[in-house]
Amino acid sequence: MSSNYINYESAIDLLSWEGSVAALRAGHLRPKAEIADIFLGPQTATLLNRAAFIDGLGYGVKAVTVMGENPAKGLPTVQGAMMVYEPDMGGLSAIIDSRLVTEIKTASDSTLGARLLARPDSKRLLIVGAGVVAESLIHAYTAIFPRLEHVLVWARRPEQAQALLKRMTGIKAKLSVAEDLATTAASADIISSATMARTPVLKGEWITPGTHVDLIGAFKADMREADNALISSGSLFVDSRDTTLHHIGELMIPLAAGVISERDIKGDFYDLIASDQPARTSGTEITVFKNGGGAHLDLMIADYITRTVASRS
Repeated sequence: MSSNYINYESAIDLLSWEGSVAALRAGHLRPKAEIADIFLGPQTATLLNRAAFIDGLGYGVKAVTVMGENPAKGLPTVQGAMMVYEPDMGGLSAIIDSRLVTEIKTASDSTLGARLLARPDSKRLLIVGAGVVAESLIHAYTAIFPRLEHVLVWARRPEQAQALLKRMTGIKAKLSVAEDLATTAASADIISSATMARTPVLKGEWITPGTHVDLIGAFKADMREADNALISSGSLFVDSRDTTLHHIGELMIPLAAGVISERDIKGDFYDLIASDQPARTSGTEITVFKNGGGAHLDLMIADYITRTVASRS
């Protein structure tokens, strides 16, 4: 059993953002995934179980706790593991540190969305939030968008953003703390938001034509990062209709209020990757992408991780 365990430290340096984004793209060319989620526990302390089956890839179950108060105690917000089962006989083929799967999956999900929707010549990236996800977003976005010249990070506590940037190494783009969120958002080509917000932190009135907005943080029914004006003013896409429309407040709340309808979702990854046509229709179009995660994405990334580790051993 121990030989099947893949921890973060042993694998992270073997992986690449191009490789993980390619794995997600390839996974969406397979038959559509079967998925199921279970949420248990109080509002700020959730046990999240996500399971998926993809024909040809097999089965995966990721079980993690999401503890909103942990960072203040110096502990990780998300802890757990993912079990991967092979497709034919159902044998347990790997147990992977959830941090490794989640970190690579989350940033790859967003950067694949941006590659499909953002302007290729984007030069200015704003990251909202300065937690663990923000660090991987800086690495992933600068790898997938090598033309990025300036990455700015905004946090409610500026010292948290400053501490994050001090830890960053090997980034060619200029790194800065954003002092004013509204002003910085108005000048960004791409905005990637990864917060634990339950009320909107981004407003539609700030967003200028041509911007791509990547929404990551909200994962429960009472959470959202964008206001109604932003959700309704841009071309709206999701990574998966099945894991976002009726599960996450970012879309559930404006859907229930009649601000948007399901018809306003222009596509998900299955649609975008199968299509031969670019999703972005003009350089001035505002695109809004909801990164909902999903166990099928975890399984695609887990397959990439296990194959990569096996090839290097």
